[in-house]
Amino acid sequence: MRSARPAAIAAVFAAGLAFDHAAAATISECHALADAAARLACYDAATGLKGGSAGTAATPSAEPTAGSTAAAPASAPGKAAATGATANAAEGAPARPSLLGERWALDPAVGDRDFDLRYHNPSYIIGRWSNKPNDSPTSPTLGGLPQPVPLDDVEAKFQFSFKARLWEAESRKYAVWAAYTQQSNWQILNEDLSRPFRETDYQPELIFTYRPDLEYGGVRWRLLNLGLVHQSNGRGEPLSRSWNRVYAQFGFEHDNFALLVRPWYRFNESSDKDDNPDIATYYGYGDIVALYRTDRGHTFTLTGRGNVRKGKGSVEFEWSTPPILGPFKGYFQVFSGYGESLIDYNWNQTTVGVGLSLNDLL
Repeated sequence: MRSARPAAIAAVFAAGLAFDHAAAATISECHALADAAARLACYDAATGLKGGSAGTAATPSAEPTAGSTAAAPASAPGKAAATGATANAAEGAPARPSLLGERWALDPAVGDRDFDLRYHNPSYIIGRWSNKPNDSPTSPTLGGLPQPVPLDDVEAKFQFSFKARLWEAESRKYAVWAAYTQQSNWQILNEDLSRPFRETDYQPELIFTYRPDLEYGGVRWRLLNLGLVHQSNGRGEPLSRSWNRVYAQFGFEHDNFALLVRPWYRFNESSDKDDNPDIATYYGYGDIVALYRTDRGHTFTLTGRGNVRKGKGSVEFEWSTPPILGPFKGYFQVFSGYGESLIDYNWNQTTVGVGLSLNDLL
């Protein structure tokens, strides 16, 4: 046993010398490498250190590696994280919705970019009472009926309205919409006349939309519409009524309040084709709409239009509640003045209606 021990020690010593020689040869090869990162990794491998290239973070080096950046102070990561958290919190904070932005898809995050179909004017169905039904409609060029029609003072009135976006710029600064509104008055309780539809008005529109996005004193100018609109009742003489207009509509908002100002110009027609040449006397040259929506979802709308010089026009008040029956809201409407429908453009009356609506103007 004593003779074997020196031989084993000699073998181990010889193996160590061989390892040292091999390591020295490898290290000399590492020394020849020009790239600092590769040279350091080679040293780690040659000497048996673990970590590979990860060791560069723990091993000091006099030479900066290619593409490396100076280390930030210890407080910088915490400060950057805090800044990022603040930015994310601000980004995720719920902003008050824009009444005009939602209805007209003015904001980049609202609506489909390829095609958008949405509400236009209010859509509703109501039971409506009139203090003075127009049982003998007339116009200066077509005259009137041979005799009055016995109308009920209570009837059903409904309207549906929608618009579709035909084109928009990538920024949504500009867009083109097509819109359609139809309003009907139905003598639903009038058995003597076989419950007829007394009047149905058709109103297609083509609208070019521009988003100004200007603000002054907290009031934002969000919308400019340039529209071409036709309205008619599709009836024969002497009850035919129609007109064509071009308008500019300016939309402003502040928090839950919106204001729409819309002057218009009527295209003149030849005297032999004009069913209602004096329509601007009663409808005037524009309308103004004020709308307020409470945080609980009640919407109040006041619309006025008319001809100031002639002292004629109309005012309409609408109130809708939050949804009470599926998507339907409670709806209340009061109208007073001229032109509740096209056949009544020159007829003054007051009406009151109660029912359900799908949407408001905004």
